[in-house]
This record gives sequence, structure tokens and C-alpha cells, in this order.
Amino acid sequence: MNHLRIIFMGTPEFAVPSLQILLENNIDVVAVVTAPDKPQGRGQKISYSPVKECALQHNIPVLQPTNLKAPEFLETLKSYQATLQIVVAFRMLPEVVWSMPPLGTFNLHASLLPQYRGAAPINWAIINGEKETGISTFFLKHEIDTGSIIYQEREPIHEDDTVGTLYERLMNKGSQLVLKTVRGIEAGNYPSIPQPADVEIKHAPKIFKETCQINWNTPSEAVRNFVRGLNPHPTAWTIIREKNFKIFRVSVADKKNTEDTPGTIDTDNKQYLYIKTSNGWVSVDELQPEGKKRMAIQEFFRGNKV
Repeated sequence: MNHLRIIFMGTPEFAVPSLQILLENNIDVVAVVTAPDKPQGRGQKISYSPVKECALQHNIPVLQPTNLKAPEFLETLKSYQATLQIVVAFRMLPEVVWSMPPLGTFNLHASLLPQYRGAAPINWAIINGEKETGISTFFLKHEIDTGSIIYQEREPIHEDDTVGTLYERLMNKGSQLVLKTVRGIEAGNYPSIPQPADVEIKHAPKIFKETCQINWNTPSEAVRNFVRGLNPHPTAWTIIREKNFKIFRVSVADKKNTEDTPGTIDTDNKQYLYIKTSNGWVSVDELQPEGKKRMAIQEFFRGNKV
């Protein structure tokens, strides 16, 4: 039985349940590494990462390096004499960091590796219309998201899932998998299976604002999946009558006229707003005009016209 001394690395809300479950099970987390504090909002008030908030509540030392290769950071990291490091939603680590503990460093990734390697696996699984995804724990090595898999769990993607709903389920399921992985490593009894090299890989690159513009030259179902895969963040958008709108929800419309050009708008300015796709129409059900709040289409039409 290994006595584990763990350093936990993570930043956003997604990582917090994984840290909490370790602490609830009396796993020895000796330090936390997270992103530097940053000013936020109109008042530019300094805000802590969700992982730092959790660590402070449990009196765990917090390291916030700007440079992961800085000699003083590496010295401090080494001084904790961790036997294992865990990474959940953190940045890419240099080898000098991930190879430091004798038992290595494992990562929780929100997909069924080798599929959806990259920064945005939950978004891309929905955008691509997948019916299933999952979570994986794996050991870090040089190429990103390619190390040997320890455990995986599957998770169905429901018809109306958004990134928000799926994120929530994978976040909680992921924490259980992190605990299972730690228990296996602690007992010295766990799988370590190389990722298959002969499969066609779907990637999950980082999403930027320009990536989020809706392409009306795609089929209705693809538009629906695209919108779901960016709701609530970073959000799909389009230009309607020269104004920018964030689009949160669309449904495939039962509208027969297919002669119009993709991007054509049909509305009564009261109940419905239809937009033409490559093979039909979608109904815009929820949107957000620039500088205003998010609202259902009927609410929007109470004070606005298209």
C-alpha cells in the first residue's frame, strides 16, 4: 500500500469536485497548484480561481506560478515531496513538472480517449452530434492527451443536452473516477493501457469567438447541435439585419419552403423567427441581442422587431 502525498493541479469549477472528494476521503493533498489571481468585472476586483477558493477553505498551501519552468517554482514543488500529481482542467505541463513524482502525474480528461483530445472535448462531442462521450484518467507523457489510459467511464449525450448540462454530469462523474484512480494507485493495482494508434481521431481544439459564428450553409440538425455545443459558453452567434445576436437555443422547424437561400429570415415579429439552413429551417427559440439579456423569442418580440 503506497502512502500518497498528492499535489493537485486545476483551476476552474470543473476541478473542484475532484479536489473535494479527495479531501472528504482523507487523501493527503499536500499542496494545490492553480492559475494566478486576476482582476474581473467592472471594478477589476481581484478574484481567485474556484480551486484556490476550495484549497483555502481546507487550509491547503496554494502555488500560483506564472512560469511552470521557473527555478523557484520547481524548487518549491520539489520541497513538498509529492509521490503523485493529479491534473484536472489545468494548463499543459512541462516534462520537468509531470515527471517529478515517483508515481507520475495523471490527468482527468472529459472524453473517451483517444477521441476528442484537446481543450474543448465537451463542446466538440455535442457539436459533432455524438450520442455518447465519457471521461478518462491517463498518465501524462510528451504529446498532449496521449498517455496510457487508467480508467474510463461512458456517459450518454441526451437529445437536448447543452454543454452546461453535460459539463455538470461529467464534472461529478469525473470526481468519482479521480478517487477510483487514486485508490488503484494507492493499492498498487491499476490498469495502464496504451491508447490505440490505429483509429481515426476526432480532435477538440480550443474554441474562439470567430469559431462560434453559425454557418447557415449547413443542415438544420448540424446548426442545432452547433448551438447546443456552445450553450451557455462561449455561445453561438449570428448577424440578423446587421446586428449581432447570441443564439442559445434553436429547434428544427417543420416548414416546407426550401427554395430560399441559407440565412434567409422569416418572421411574424410576434411568435416565431425562422432562419433557412442548407436543407430546411430552424426556429430561433432563445437569443440575446447585443447589450441586452438572454430571452425567449416571444419575450424579445414584446419590445423589438427584426
